[in-house]
Amino acid sequence: MALSHFFLNLSPISFKISINHNKTVDNLQALYGAHFQEYTDQIEDYSVALVKAKGLRRYFKPQVNFYSDTFQPFRPVPAIQGLASLEWGMNWVVALNEMQHAIMHSAVLAKGDSAVIFPAPPGSGKSTLTTYLAFSGWRLLSDEMALFTPNTTRVSPFVRPICLKNHSITLAKSWFPNGTFSSIAKGTLKGDVCHLSPPRYSWEQSTKSATVKAIVFPKYKQGAALEIYQLNQQQGFSALAENAFNFGITGMQGFDACIHLVERCALYSVTYDSVEELQLFLEQEVIS
Repeated sequence: MALSHFFLNLSPISFKISINHNKTVDNLQALYGAHFQEYTDQIEDYSVALVKAKGLRRYFKPQVNFYSDTFQPFRPVPAIQGLASLEWGMNWVVALNEMQHAIMHSAVLAKGDSAVIFPAPPGSGKSTLTTYLAFSGWRLLSDEMALFTPNTTRVSPFVRPICLKNHSITLAKSWFPNGTFSSIAKGTLKGDVCHLSPPRYSWEQSTKSATVKAIVFPKYKQGAALEIYQLNQQQGFSALAENAFNFGITGMQGFDACIHLVERCALYSVTYDSVEELQLFLEQEVIS
């Protein structure tokens, strides 16, 4: 099957996507809507591809390969994981090459011009929290990658589908049954994975940056009462630096950007069970 070529415009970053896996194309069209277009003469920042494996793999346990330009950085994965592979591959390409922004592994959501970033390791409940807030009056700027303008507290949107894993998929579908969900990628290295398109408002505001007011390190713990700890700058910097993607690329600029943020933002560590309680704290105490 011949490759089809598409343009994915995610200001401030765009991709040319070459692909011959129809199920992934269907998912991309559903999740990205008008941002996913046929490629004509657009100028992209990065070129990626998702290509079905050749030979017997076309018929026996089909696989797909991710490419950045002509480089294949990862092993083939089952075709059912095509969308997840492409989404994670795009993250890898941006983290490895982006020079204009300092990048953190963080969710970013905003009310008006006031943003909160949520850096968190896997298993912290970050994407579940992101989903709840994005569909409860907050504006999603990013689920995975916060793009900071160095030496400012401005964060640029990089609006993309929210990546849900395992139990979070069932929970999100029970909360927001009318949401646009991708098919489920079974058996990835992160378990079962599904992507959820953000609400229309987040897409409509996808070129509008925001000012970071606080950095909140969330940790979900079943049955826990809401616990809030205010961090000092040294604690905040240490925790934030652990989530930096591209310090090796931006060097001192990225280091300075991290310091600039922690010196000017409120810093919290939060353990929670109830997303409703955490939302109330954020709206009444953090961005009010």
